[in-house]
Amino acid sequence: MAISHRLLPILALAFAAHAVAQDTPAPAPPQARMTATECEVWARELSFAKSVADHDAAAFAEHLHPDAAFGVERAVPTRGREAIAAQWAGLIDGKALALHWYPTRTTVGGVGNIAASSGPALYEDLTPGTKQRYSMSRFHSVWHKGDDGVWRVLFDDGTSPQPATEAEAEAFKAARQTACPRA
Repeated sequence: MAISHRLLPILALAFAAHAVAQDTPAPAPPQARMTATECEVWARELSFAKSVADHDAAAFAEHLHPDAAFGVERAVPTRGREAIAAQWAGLIDGKALALHWYPTRTTVGGVGNIAASSGPALYEDLTPGTKQRYSMSRFHSVWHKGDDGVWRVLFDDGTSPQPATEAEAEAFKAARQTACPRA
């Protein structure tokens, strides 16, 4: 089939535009801007992650609502502060696996004492000689602000960890923000 001479310039322009699009990096997603209350949850999420990084089981448990449910997408979630703390003991001790995470978004909705947070998580297999050292996932948590004014995790889950490269692990670390992006 012959291509019309009138279509050649249009096709050339389309191919050129496609080539430029391939070489142009995608624009960065818009930066989240959060309220003061959302920044409280942001700070609390960072504190929760720090409890695991510091291997502080008591601090970890203090971040949990007494009736929390973890693994909420599973057929049988883990329920209650004590059961969750027991299930996470191996992660908190950090001997075989290190877990790090940080929020990229927190949102307060409705009545003002419920919030959602989400962001990336990095797992590091500490087994000597391991072939797949890093894995990454995303977490999703729901927080409840109690009558005492303290935010505690009520629900938590995330995506299944996927293998990650050392470069992806470094990018995860470099992207961590400690200052909440205020509105």
